[in-house]
Amino acid sequence: MRIATLKLLLSLLVLSLYPLSLTARPYILILSEDDLKDTSISSDDSPDPTRLDNPEWDEFGESDSPHKSEDELDPGSWRPIFEPGSSSAAGSSDPVPENDALYISGVSKMLLAASSGDARLTEEAVGEIEATADEGNAHARSVLGFLYGLGMMREKNKAKAFMYHHFASEGGNMQSKMALAYTYLRQDMHEKAVKLYAELAEVAVNSFLISKYSPVIEPIRINNGAEENKEALRKSRGEDDEEVQILEYQALKGNAGAMYRIGLFYYFGMRGLRRDHAKAMSWFLKAVEKGEPRSMELLGEIYARGAGVERNYTKALEWLTLASRLQLYSAYNGMGYLYIKGYGVDKKNYTKAKEYFEKAANNDDAGGRYNLGVMYLKGIGVKKDLRIASELFMLSANMGQPKAFYQLAKMFHTGVGLKKNPIMATALYKLVAEQGPWSSLSRWALESYLKGDVGKAFLLYARMADLGYEVAQSNAAWILDKYGERSMCMGESEFCTDGERHQRAHSLWWQASEQGNEHAALLIGDAYYFGRGTERDYHRAATAYMHAKSQMNAQAMFNLGYMHEHGQGLPLDLHLAKRYYDQALEVDQTAKLPVSLALTSLWIRKNYANSFLVHLIDSLPEVYPKVEEWVEDVLMEEGNATILTLFLCLLTVLYLRERHRRHAVPAAAEVAVPQNPNEHGAPAPI
Repeated sequence: MRIATLKLLLSLLVLSLYPLSLTARPYILILSEDDLKDTSISSDDSPDPTRLDNPEWDEFGESDSPHKSEDELDPGSWRPIFEPGSSSAAGSSDPVPENDALYISGVSKMLLAASSGDARLTEEAVGEIEATADEGNAHARSVLGFLYGLGMMREKNKAKAFMYHHFASEGGNMQSKMALAYTYLRQDMHEKAVKLYAELAEVAVNSFLISKYSPVIEPIRINNGAEENKEALRKSRGEDDEEVQILEYQALKGNAGAMYRIGLFYYFGMRGLRRDHAKAMSWFLKAVEKGEPRSMELLGEIYARGAGVERNYTKALEWLTLASRLQLYSAYNGMGYLYIKGYGVDKKNYTKAKEYFEKAANNDDAGGRYNLGVMYLKGIGVKKDLRIASELFMLSANMGQPKAFYQLAKMFHTGVGLKKNPIMATALYKLVAEQGPWSSLSRWALESYLKGDVGKAFLLYARMADLGYEVAQSNAAWILDKYGERSMCMGESEFCTDGERHQRAHSLWWQASEQGNEHAALLIGDAYYFGRGTERDYHRAATAYMHAKSQMNAQAMFNLGYMHEHGQGLPLDLHLAKRYYDQALEVDQTAKLPVSLALTSLWIRKNYANSFLVHLIDSLPEVYPKVEEWVEDVLMEEGNATILTLFLCLLTVLYLRERHRRHAVPAAAEVAVPQNPNEHGAPAPI
């Protein structure tokens, strides 16, 4: 066994899949030697050759069928509503079926009603969608499943939601398949969940660029704890963002790098810009005129994929070759792909493909490592070696290549090369599936939010939440809590009451907390502790805080210490209280002041039990809200606040004048002329 392999197997490989940003911790995959099966056998001795020879394992399959558009990969998408001029939506010459047109009409009305808050229009829209679903339209059934699950204009009914999603999934709706997979996952039915997520991940992979890593447009978390995530939102304002404006100005002035970046933003719909393949191509072509190699490579990928242009493998090879000559090693990966498939070249050439993949891989290109791994997995042009394949996939995944996550998920799923692990396979498949074309919902939701259309943003985030996106669950819950009635939350027949809105937010926060959002668990604990939108329940609050504490949340640790100190929902235990306070400080040094005060309170409680000081400390939680209310209602009332400000200014002026007067008297005494000039030995006047 090679030394590099031995080191890899004996160490823990930590793969951070994608950052969930700020309030949710990244998913961490830890592989040990136990996970790696003994794959030292040759390809001829493989115990299950039929499994490895299955075409689904071959990234370089024989099929020459054209790559599908996003609309074909995500049938029933709302893209025609949000991107009517996109090449994917507008490129097909086939007429839209009548019941699909009625379905799109109903969804359009529903979105319009969410913006305007028109309950009558919402009912009309849902009626149209239901009528279309009754005619067998799978996509309308998918929306009905969402509405029954949410309890919007229909009585909340999980059984009906599941039924509609099931039939929609059977009819080819991918978003309902996502919803079903997430439902199974929440119920720990991993065997069923992994099967659905595997199908969805495969569709997602088919939407990526052919050989280059597609930029992942991660859902933006619009809240940062209890506050709006202003920095992330600022960077998502598209043409209104100052950085984008500066970049576009630099591009207009002839900066090739800026041209490439602006083209990239338009092509993938990044930084809040609406996707526009024509604009993107224009910028890429301008950049290549100035010799910009990354634009050449991306043009090669675009022509190979046929996305936004007519597919042309010959042009693809030309652009990739030009980029490689400018020492852009990742371009060799694309060239290798064309040679292994025989696209744009005279015939397939596995030797040359391997050479190009190795050139890319040896220069730290994730795609090159991935494709080289596929060659070893299948034994294409090399001797089959699952151990080398798994090493390459892990190295590629560690660099963020989603296709490598997909292959690792399949290995965990089937037990080929890695020990069979349906739970790990499900988690990896889910991460890849969430990068599929249906993730466009996040872009449209953010666009609506930035325009101030909170109602539409909530509806879109709620739809994504139904599909299992943690960030969408968090965003939808935050909108409900932050904007209240402006969220246009609809109940069974009219706008949500405050209680219904709190319950819906609570449900969304809970789902987010299950997926690792520590802030969500903390908010649920606060809701139960203070009785916000639900009955006060210290035991449930403690359970939620425990969940947040398990994710190393300092505030949750502090709260558990407080509950142990006062015996609220947890046993009265001053030793445990101190332990939790200490843990909070260890996790977050900024908690030093509150922890110091809490430890002081704990010391007083321990040494002066039943004293006046203990009673005073216990009364503070009751006194503080009254003081806060008095400050808000009396002092901060507009007229009173003005008078108070003027009064404070007057006191400040009087204080400064008095201070000046006091300092002036001693100073005058020090410089006073003595009455007897000779007192200090000065010469007397003649």
